[in-house]
Amino acid sequence: MESRTIEQFHGKTILINGATGFLAKILVEKILRVQPNVKKLYLLIRASDNNFARQRFINEVVMSGLFNVIRERMGTIYLSSLVEDKVLPISGDISKKNMGIKNSQLREHMFKEIDIIINSAATTNFDERYDIAMNINVVGAKNVLKFAKSCKKVKMLLHVSTAYVCGKSTGILSEKSFVMGETLNKNSYLDMDKERSVIAIKFKELRAQNATAKELTIAMKELGLQRARLHGWKNTYSFTKAMGEMVLGHLKGNLQVVIIRPTIITSTYKEPFPGWIEGVKTVDSFLLAYGKGALKFYHGDPYSKLDVIPGDMVVNAILAAVITHENQHSEEVVIYHSSSSLNNPLKISDFVLYLFHYFSKNPWANKDGKTIKVKAPMRPFSSMTSYHKHISTHYLPLLKMLKFVNQVSCHRFDKTYILMKKKIYKAIRLTELYEPYVFFFGSFDEVNTEKLRLRMKEINMDEVLNFDPRCIKWEDYFMNAHIPGAVKYLF
Repeated sequence: MESRTIEQFHGKTILINGATGFLAKILVEKILRVQPNVKKLYLLIRASDNNFARQRFINEVVMSGLFNVIRERMGTIYLSSLVEDKVLPISGDISKKNMGIKNSQLREHMFKEIDIIINSAATTNFDERYDIAMNINVVGAKNVLKFAKSCKKVKMLLHVSTAYVCGKSTGILSEKSFVMGETLNKNSYLDMDKERSVIAIKFKELRAQNATAKELTIAMKELGLQRARLHGWKNTYSFTKAMGEMVLGHLKGNLQVVIIRPTIITSTYKEPFPGWIEGVKTVDSFLLAYGKGALKFYHGDPYSKLDVIPGDMVVNAILAAVITHENQHSEEVVIYHSSSSLNNPLKISDFVLYLFHYFSKNPWANKDGKTIKVKAPMRPFSSMTSYHKHISTHYLPLLKMLKFVNQVSCHRFDKTYILMKKKIYKAIRLTELYEPYVFFFGSFDEVNTEKLRLRMKEINMDEVLNFDPRCIKWEDYFMNAHIPGAVKYLF
């Protein structure tokens, strides 16, 4: 199929968690394309049973456009046969005991067979409910580690985290692991048992108040943000991912653990083709709103770095790390950044300009077929004060006027008023959540990652596993791959 294959994966049995996620889909496609002689891919998927897990895998993964390259080169029958022979989707949930795998015979078989475990299962919502984020990103990481320790011949556990666990926005941010209980503000100790107790107490309070499901969700989201900020993190996502790393480092024992920390993951750079994307990522919420004519300004410093990295480069870094460490042993957790801010920095102002140029040449048409013309690049507001002032001056008066009209017309415009209010306050909330990413002036160090690139060059794998952002020409990537891909797959 490919002119180059990854021989190191020949005959290997690999468990991939979170298999219906964006990154894992690229990973599965890459392995099947470059090494169809892999022995087995166990794919853990949240589903009611194994049949439904397989159905989800076929519908959401194999039938997606991502697999078109294999389909077109080798045919549908070949792909179906390859999947049938090599891939075993299984029902599971990393937040539960034994990763939710109920069949004891299947578990024992997996314990005997698995060589490598790649955990990309996570909740990535910045303001996820604290209980959910804790169960998946922290307890889930612990459960995966426990499962890995039961595997008789497992060579390593690779865990996908996020570069933003560092919590900082300036200076050189090193590939350094966390110590158990470490916090970013240095004035507190992070006791995970206490954090789970805080969640339980909050639940008890809400039940006593007969809180609705909506009130419960809001309260648990706010609790996550409060606890994160108390210990120095900006949001629940990076906070719980940091705790997950701590758990792995503290409890790993003799198991080889490698952590990949990507920054903002974007569409594919080259493989299996440029511009494939699924799910609205951080930058894409701005992209879509601007293209639809709904966003004319943004909160952020135009000269700050927008650290993005294409999904296929992250996958290549994962595979390179597996090749490098499957037969090595390190007492410490090994950290690799997958980022661009150090070696090929992109400014927010450049990204904004690319959006303007693209949608000026390729205007979006709404559902009525009317062309939406963008007249200027998004205007930046470099402080929250100036942003709030703009909202207060231009949007809140309209909301108040609509509220008055709605009241005097016997609530005839209820839906319109509620929708407008929801949009305004959602915009304000998203602005607060995205602030660490649009006021970022640091650089993620890549000392370890650079060694990994050199290792791939030594074994002549640097082309088939390219994860060097220095080769990316950002204007070409955004104008010809990412933005067209977002328009095609997300609009």
